[in-house]
Amino acid sequence: MGSMCLLRASLTKYVLLFGTAIDTGGHSGRYWADIYYAIVLGTFRQWKEGMTRSEIYYPRDTIVQKSGDVMAVQWSAGTWIVEYGRGFIPPSLIFVLSDTIFSTQDVVTLFSTFRICAKAFLVEASAYFSQLAQ
Repeated sequence: MGSMCLLRASLTKYVLLFGTAIDTGGHSGRYWADIYYAIVLGTFRQWKEGMTRSEIYYPRDTIVQKSGDVMAVQWSAGTWIVEYGRGFIPPSLIFVLSDTIFSTQDVVTLFSTFRICAKAFLVEASAYFSQLAQ
């Protein structure tokens, strides 16, 4: 469980703030994008696939999850991070929203997230097509 504020989104990159008021964790997802996490407050622990030990990161640390990598992740209460993703973003939404669809069934958050992302994708697409028309 966490809270996020999407600052920028397009088909190929995004920037968001993520934070949690409680200890939480889960599966990172396996994306078609490189994800960069910059720790602002709190701690971030990850256990990468194939490793026997987890690693803990603290404020001012930056973690890179390369495209195709996967890991178990855990955030301590009060953790806030800036997350930057670069690659093909739309397939990432399937994983990110799967818990909302199949577990919590929080349709308000689901539709809000779809609306925000669709608007951002449409803005980028219209800018792209207007450049082609010139």
